[in-house]
Amino acid sequence: MANHIFTGSGVALITPMNSDGTVNYDVLGQLLAFHVENGTDAIIACGTTGEAATLSEKEHCEVLEFVAKTIDGRIPVIAGTGSNDTSTAVMLSKEAQKFGVDAVLSVTPYYNKTSQAGLVKHFNVIADSIDVPVILYNVPSRTGCNIQPKTCQELSKHPNIKAIKEASGNISQVALIRSLCGDDLEIYSGNDDQTVPFMSLGALGVISVFANICPSEMHQITQLCLDNNFAEAQKLHFHYLELMNIMFSDVNPIPVKTAMNLYGFDVGECRLPLVPMSVAGYHDLKDCMAKYDLLNKI
Repeated sequence: MANHIFTGSGVALITPMNSDGTVNYDVLGQLLAFHVENGTDAIIACGTTGEAATLSEKEHCEVLEFVAKTIDGRIPVIAGTGSNDTSTAVMLSKEAQKFGVDAVLSVTPYYNKTSQAGLVKHFNVIADSIDVPVILYNVPSRTGCNIQPKTCQELSKHPNIKAIKEASGNISQVALIRSLCGDDLEIYSGNDDQTVPFMSLGALGVISVFANICPSEMHQITQLCLDNNFAEAQKLHFHYLELMNIMFSDVNPIPVKTAMNLYGFDVGECRLPLVPMSVAGYHDLKDCMAKYDLLNKI
């Protein structure tokens, strides 16, 4: 596969909110500029970290359009367009394509779940409906639905299904996907703390929560891996591991939004049902950020 969607660090972008809960487009523009300036290799908008689950369809499309227009081709934009309803996923994917995104990220159906045969049908229908590439999103801890390696192999036969964001946490599964699919299905790590081992197995990069707060650092880690310098990548990985892990000390994206506020961006709070961190959790996060000199940087 000659043309990759992206290599390196793709940020799973947060969606900043105003105090009344509406999307804060001024700050969203600031975040996009921050990522372009600091080496982020791709923007992933309206995913889990972007609180897509609590955006209305109208808001979802408006955010995707804003991101695509603001980035204006400088780096790839990947639109989260997944749904547990295939027709909704198709609609969102078609809209995203109109906005000029470079790919869509489509999560496995949640709540209703489906069989492996259902997954094949679901993703093929989505891929048939658009011309831009599809990245599968496998995150069974949230959806209760795992894309099995053999299913990945079957899905990789579709010319428009190009990649998978693998967030199962199962490195053995990643190795098997890579073995079965080779270059027919590119792999991106869906877990920050597994980026280096995933890339040692042939993954092209990461779709990262950590990159919200440390874009240049995650870019550097992935670039070292792409340069086959895993010894140096491992050193950086270990250096930032505490910070990566504390971003998941509460339900994502609660800690990373809190971190971005502490950094100096006015990103607001998460929408309900997500609530602010506990007092103890907040102070643990603040203390950790202080160790890395990341407080009040803006």
